[in-house]
Amino acid sequence: MSVLVHANKPNKLALFAAVTTALVITSGCQSLKTANATNQPSTTLQGQNAEQPQKLENFNITGKIGVTMPANDTTGTQGGSAFYAWGQQNDRFAIELIGALGIGKTNIEYNGQTATLVSEKTGTLTADDPETLLKKATGWQAPISQMPYWISGRPAPSDSAPQLDDQNRLISSVNGEWSASFTYKGSDKLPNKISAVLPQGNKVVMTINH
Repeated sequence: MSVLVHANKPNKLALFAAVTTALVITSGCQSLKTANATNQPSTTLQGQNAEQPQKLENFNITGKIGVTMPANDTTGTQGGSAFYAWGQQNDRFAIELIGALGIGKTNIEYNGQTATLVSEKTGTLTADDPETLLKKATGWQAPISQMPYWISGRPAPSDSAPQLDDQNRLISSVNGEWSASFTYKGSDKLPNKISAVLPQGNKVVMTINH
């Protein structure tokens, strides 16, 4: 039986305030803002001379994330969903999740070296990387480290086999066992949906409001 977690859609301003506070790293307390993608020449992808957007170093996004786990011998397919706000400054980020995949309201922070998760159910947990931390807290798997690149509409440095559409937008890429696909609204250069799957059936679907 599927396990679904429902939550009221969070107040965007409240979530932005939370992630911005968590990411204050200078005395000026400059608030995060969404950065528009700018194009620069890049290396050839799949034999095409294409211009790929820069990785967004600073951004605020909101949306919904859904995670599905494959069935095993004792349970059917399991899943969970959460509304999120994600604030990024260079290699640092803070994510606030509402209806967080079965563990309640959750905050995840990464300072470039250590990831910290705080939730009502788990308390405070730490790990060297956000993927290990999420799996430790929830049992779910998600390619979090690749997301800042994918959110920017470009492959991560460790990706292989990126594919572009006729507008030179990234539509699919592979990272290890993860296969990712990207959906765009109209002629937008940044994706509004990312889906990533593993061969054994794990799936992550993330909608994005830039």
